[in-house]
Amino acid sequence: MEVFADYLGSIDNQQHRDRTEEVLAWVTKKFPKLVPEMKWKQPMFTDHGTFIIAFSVAKHHLAVAPERVGIDHFSDEIIQAGYNHTKELVRIKWDSPVNFELLEKMIEFNIMDKADCSTFWRK
Repeated sequence: MEVFADYLGSIDNQQHRDRTEEVLAWVTKKFPKLVPEMKWKQPMFTDHGTFIIAFSVAKHHLAVAPERVGIDHFSDEIIQAGYNHTKELVRIKWDSPVNFELLEKMIEFNIMDKADCSTFWRK
């Protein structure tokens, strides 16, 4: 979590900072083999040098980016959880609960799907 300290400290809204820290700490604890990193000014987690998931803070939501394949794979579940999404990210509104079960599924999917991936992004 130390790698995210400056990022978290830069979030002015305390509620947003607390929620972001909660999610990042959960990922760190739940998936200890993932490497926490800051790239492109956003917190993300990688596995054997390949991207798994990233997060970013916006005015109205926490953005979750599991790559397009992950969003396509879980689109129905994302909608059922009450979140909206684009091709590249899921928006969790600040006043909505985090569906950690869905987040876990997305991360596990990317870890398994990219087990043999030798590039940062899917090709």
